[in-house]
Amino acid sequence: MKILMTADPIGGVWRYAMELCAALQPYAVKVLLATLGAEPSATQRKEVDALDHVELRTSRCRLEWMDSPWDSLDEAADWLRALEQELEPDLLHFNHLVHADLPWSAPVLVTAHSCVLSWWSAVYDTPAVGWERYREEVTRSLEAAHLVVTPTHAMLRCLRRHYGGMLRAEVIPNGLDPRRFRAATKEPFVFSAGRLWDSGKNVAALARVADEVKWPIVVAGAATSPDGRTEEVAGVQYVGALSRETLAHWYARASIYALPARYEPFGLTALEAALSECALVLGDIESLREVWGDAACYVPPDDTDALRDTLNHLIANPDKLAVCAALAHARAQRYDAEQMAARYWNAYWSLVDGDSFDPKERPCISYSSTTP
Repeated sequence: MKILMTADPIGGVWRYAMELCAALQPYAVKVLLATLGAEPSATQRKEVDALDHVELRTSRCRLEWMDSPWDSLDEAADWLRALEQELEPDLLHFNHLVHADLPWSAPVLVTAHSCVLSWWSAVYDTPAVGWERYREEVTRSLEAAHLVVTPTHAMLRCLRRHYGGMLRAEVIPNGLDPRRFRAATKEPFVFSAGRLWDSGKNVAALARVADEVKWPIVVAGAATSPDGRTEEVAGVQYVGALSRETLAHWYARASIYALPARYEPFGLTALEAALSECALVLGDIESLREVWGDAACYVPPDDTDALRDTLNHLIANPDKLAVCAALAHARAQRYDAEQMAARYWNAYWSLVDGDSFDPKERPCISYSSTTP
């Protein structure tokens, strides 16, 4: 099967795409990975080079959530259509929200990792202002997609609330290869990772409580947004944007992972931390409750007193801390990359072959959906 897949190198979509491509390797696939939004880094290019079944093509075309993207998205449409003509894929897998409504020759699957309207609602608690065209373009694209996939039921409900119903939709949780993560000797510090410029991640809340938390708080992540805006977080130990391998070392040593997010449709960094046996302190939002259930401690995103008290309670109670870490690690096992790839493989073939698909003729594994 030949797949034309889009991705962006800016955030968690890249990690998702790399995990999915790697986990699809045992299947008979060839992936042309087309990037939008920014040029991949040298490290990211090496990740692709390590996968023999994946070929990388890059562009600087803007993504739909960026400022004034529409001319650039027209350029992206022409570029993607030229790639389709060149590759003649069996399927297009878009990890951005527009372009599914163009006259493609192959079926289109759209994975909705997030969206501006649900982000805005979560961060500002008001309807988005000035995003009317975005709403129209995304609505038309999602309605045209042969299948829309979200990583959580919470994200699917958000899409339906903001863009209406979709003909076909499915929840496939994100997954990671657990072999990439391990626990080392745990040290007395709190760790967090995320885009500092993204108010949805709410990393700034950790800076507000840092002086009152008994352990140091270490924060990793990009401080400068694609439009050049830089966020400074005082009061914490900021270690910058780190490679995947370096991040894994921080997770391995950290005792607590904190992400008091206002908006997080799935949360790959929390999964990475849980696989590294960190206790989780997360924002009390619907999607994170769905993913982690009773395996995390939750705090209202804007309640810094609760954040401070929860962190200090875990620090002061080593037995409780150990139990929380064990619960998170056990829960994390359900979100592995092999299961994610198997479910995408099933979804791909349902679109390519439809009712004629015979599971006996193709490697195919079924896993039940994660439910709230």
